[in-house]
Amino acid sequence: MRACEIAVVGLGLIGSSAFHALVRRGADVLGFDPLVLGEARGSSHGSCRVYRRFNFESAGYTELSDAALKGWRMLEAASGRTILMPTRVLEAGPPGSKMVADSRAAARKDAVSGPVTGAEANAAFPGFRLPENWDVVVQESGGILLAEAAIRAFREGAEHRIILAPARIRPVAAGIRISMPQEVILAERAIIAAGPWIAELIPGLARHLKITRQTVGWFKPAKPELVRYGEFPAFIVEGEKGVVYGFPDFEGRGVKAAQHDQGPVVGQTPGTRLQRTQNWRLSD
Repeated sequence: MRACEIAVVGLGLIGSSAFHALVRRGADVLGFDPLVLGEARGSSHGSCRVYRRFNFESAGYTELSDAALKGWRMLEAASGRTILMPTRVLEAGPPGSKMVADSRAAARKDAVSGPVTGAEANAAFPGFRLPENWDVVVQESGGILLAEAAIRAFREGAEHRIILAPARIRPVAAGIRISMPQEVILAERAIIAAGPWIAELIPGLARHLKITRQTVGWFKPAKPELVRYGEFPAFIVEGEKGVVYGFPDFEGRGVKAAQHDQGPVVGQTPGTRLQRTQNWRLSD
C-alpha cells in the first residue's frame, strides 16, 4: 500500500490551491480527482470568476482578498500565465440598497470612485440602463480571475502527484484510507475539497448540506463596443428578482451573466442530474 502525508481530494480551484501550497512547502502530498481539467461537471468549470477586493458580505473579507491578490500575482510570476485581469466592479441596487451600502462601507475611501447613481453609471458605461435613482458603487481594484488558467498553474510541475480516479475515503487507526478502483493509498491526513460530492465522501455531512443548480449564460450584445473589456466593468446588480452578476466581453463570445443568489435546490448529492450547461454550488 502506497502512503503519503497529506491527501487532497478534489482539485478544483480550492483543492488545487491547497495542493499547490503544500507542494511549495515540500509536503508529501497527493491529489485526487476523477475529472480532467475543463470537465463541465466540476464546480470550478469555466473560464472566469469575479475577484472583489471589497465584499458586501463582510468587511472582514478584505484582508483575505488582499492576501489572495498577492497570491495570484505570485502565481502569475511563477507560471508566466495571466491569471487575474484587472477590471472595475460595479455594484448597483434600488435606493437604500444594503448590498451597495455594505460594499461601500467595506472599501477604503480611495478605493472606490466614479458613479454613485444609476444615471451616472449609465453615462459612464452606456451598456447599462439602470434606473436613474439607483445606488451605485464602483471599486477600481477588482478583477476577472481566469479559473482554468489558475488551476493549470497550480498543478504545473506536480502532475505526477495527481491521480485521476474516483476515490473513497475511510478513517482508520493509521490515518485516512483512500480507495480507488486500481489502488489503495494511506494518508496521514486529508483535505476534502469535493464541492457538491463532499457528502458522498463524508456521509455524515449530508443532512447539513444542499446542492443548488446555478445556471450561467453568455449573451450576444447588440452593440459589442459598449461591453468590451476595459470599457465595461464586471457587475453585480440587485433587482426585484434577486442578484445578477456578470462580466464584460473579454473573450469575444458575449457577456457572461448569472444569478448570484442560490439557485433551486436539487438534492444533497449531484447524482446523475449534472449537465454541461450548469454549474453547481454547495451550501450549508
